[in-house]
Amino acid sequence: MTQQNPSSLRLIFMGTPEFSVSALKALFDAGYDLVGVYCQPPKPMGRGYKLTPTPVHQFAESMGIPVFTPKSLRTPEAQEQFRSLKPDLAIVAAYGLILPKEILDAPTHGCLNIHGSILPRWRGAAPIQRAIMAGDAQTGITIMKMDEGLDTGDMLTVATTPITSSTTASSLHDDLADIGAKLLLKTIPGYLEGSIHPQVQPLEGVTYAHKLTKAESQLNWLRPATELDCQIRGLTPWPGAYFTWGDDILKVGQAHIVDVGSTGMAGEVLDDQLTVACGPSSQRSALRIDKIQKSGGKWLSAQDFLRGYTLPKGTLLPGLESCPATS
Repeated sequence: MTQQNPSSLRLIFMGTPEFSVSALKALFDAGYDLVGVYCQPPKPMGRGYKLTPTPVHQFAESMGIPVFTPKSLRTPEAQEQFRSLKPDLAIVAAYGLILPKEILDAPTHGCLNIHGSILPRWRGAAPIQRAIMAGDAQTGITIMKMDEGLDTGDMLTVATTPITSSTTASSLHDDLADIGAKLLLKTIPGYLEGSIHPQVQPLEGVTYAHKLTKAESQLNWLRPATELDCQIRGLTPWPGAYFTWGDDILKVGQAHIVDVGSTGMAGEVLDDQLTVACGPSSQRSALRIDKIQKSGGKWLSAQDFLRGYTLPKGTLLPGLESCPATS
């Protein structure tokens, strides 16, 4: 196919959270003809439980783009509505609904997905967080042509970015949203012209980024400090990592690894700086907590927190009997 003017290409965009807004804005600014935006329906939020449109919904409405919020795409009515828009291409980014075959086949050139990992690693719901929690050295964005599987479609383009010792799910989310938007604008013309060819995903290296749950938020001091550090950064800002002391739930927003040799038992507070011994006795390590929050309170530095809360040297914090798998 020869190069098309963006304004002549009828696009449907399908996305819901803040992550998706960057790509939608990039398409709008590039002059693509956005004939419709699909996102999750408004949900009750805040103290008054007021129905609040999603970030994608709000942006699309502000730009005058028609918005559709079906609860399912499996009904004949929803599918007919989608087809009636006569899309040339659909772009999907963290939409939140499964696309049935009838939807996948409706656009002339199919559906492209912006996925937050280097496929086939971390297919699934939480690729950004899982990459950090697993201690991966890098991650990225894959633009793929969608099929009926879970992130199994052929890959078009990939962009990578490092995961550093300071990377959190929040910072990586923002970086990948920007990377994905820029990569998408490079990918669409090449895909339509035929200069970018779909590549089948490798059979090796497949992992699944299962949805995050609050049940995996508690810190287990029997695990090495490196794993706990990844857990904290991967779960920031949601659902957050925590430990308990007495009746209190104490959330940890930031920490760093320190070398204390083989000192202390797992879960033991080693000093007056909130340094906690971690890991099995044969591989003792330690984590120094930098940012902490008591339930209902403000985020504080460890120094400020300890001015009003007692966790003296020698305190043995409770742990868990088993270590969650990190894959």
